[in-house]
Amino acid sequence: MMMTTTQTAREVIGLDNAHVLQTYRRAPVVFERGNGCRLYDATGRAYLDFISGIGVSSLGHAHPRLSAAIAAQAATLLHTSNLYYHPLQSEVASRLTALSGLPRTFFCNSGTEAVEACLKFARRYWHAQGSPRSEIVALERGFHGRTMGSLSVTWDEHYRAPFGPLLEGVTFVSQNDPDALRRAVSSRTAAVIAEPLQGEGGVRPLEQAMAEAITDACEATGALFIADEVQCGLGRTGVPFHSATLGLRPDLMALGKALGGGVPVGAALFSDRVAASAAFGDHGSTYGGNLLACRAAMVFLDELTSGLLEHVASTGPLIRAALERVAARHPMITGIRGAGVIWGVELDRPAAPVVEAALDRGLLINRTADTVIRMLPPYIVDSADVDQMAVMFDAALGAVTAEEK
Repeated sequence: MMMTTTQTAREVIGLDNAHVLQTYRRAPVVFERGNGCRLYDATGRAYLDFISGIGVSSLGHAHPRLSAAIAAQAATLLHTSNLYYHPLQSEVASRLTALSGLPRTFFCNSGTEAVEACLKFARRYWHAQGSPRSEIVALERGFHGRTMGSLSVTWDEHYRAPFGPLLEGVTFVSQNDPDALRRAVSSRTAAVIAEPLQGEGGVRPLEQAMAEAITDACEATGALFIADEVQCGLGRTGVPFHSATLGLRPDLMALGKALGGGVPVGAALFSDRVAASAAFGDHGSTYGGNLLACRAAMVFLDELTSGLLEHVASTGPLIRAALERVAARHPMITGIRGAGVIWGVELDRPAAPVVEAALDRGLLINRTADTVIRMLPPYIVDSADVDQMAVMFDAALGAVTAEEK
């Protein structure tokens, strides 16, 4: 596997190994700058970025408008806390309302924090009704974050086991079993939480029958529905929010990743009935909705609603076609799933060697759910980038096949 060879890179890796908590299995490359859909390592080598910081760098790297806005805001005012008003929070909130139809926003710093807020206010809603409910129904293969609440509704035992006991009253059902979902939701269920398109679970779109079961169960029992759109929302599938394509009507929605274009920002959106249960002091965030984060979010939302959303929608079929051409040459590919600029390629074997081979060839992708190659390119990816990805991906798969012979 490729190793970065400059002394500076070796020093960076050595300092990381010596002083940073070792919770990340990093690839041995040090990135120093980026431009558009490319990153550049310490030697100046270019890499085609088809993971975009795990879906964060939605506008690519060093986007001119975003860079200028961040610099201007940093020179003006970064932070005031939520003890006071500033003009940007309400502007971003109103734009999110226009996209989602959900009228209230709580700002935080990440998708995980947004999920935490949704879980808290699902319980808060039932407390306000005078009939507290605390149980949650979640889906197998679902991933919602690593804080204690979000981890409690994350399915994979690999993430959960070292940190138990977690929140009680969480029931997991198969993402492909609508009848099991209907049986699991009861008058004790505060909320159902689901990703309309599972990301970490292997880029698995929710089936229409499962979406209908969620709607039916929530209507029958009064349970709230939390849509985790942290990875698949905000235009990544070519529509503002993927839940709408399934006819789902969330009471709460968790957002993050793409919203800041690289600046940490998360948001939890609420329906009127859930928002009405909130009281002063119920929740808070020192950094949430600060001016820098909101300025970045405004740039992203401006771009999204000024043609970028349509670009993503038209790019999705190009990526699918490119992946299908590659799949025709490599029997190890057993499935292709996705939309817009979120794609999963299912393999008949562990995907890690393919990720390493792609890195050697200058393509950044990652592995999820063990056997799935995940691609989350920036929204600005174009047809030439897609063609180059296909060449590199084909070469990486070929190298792995050759090594196995």
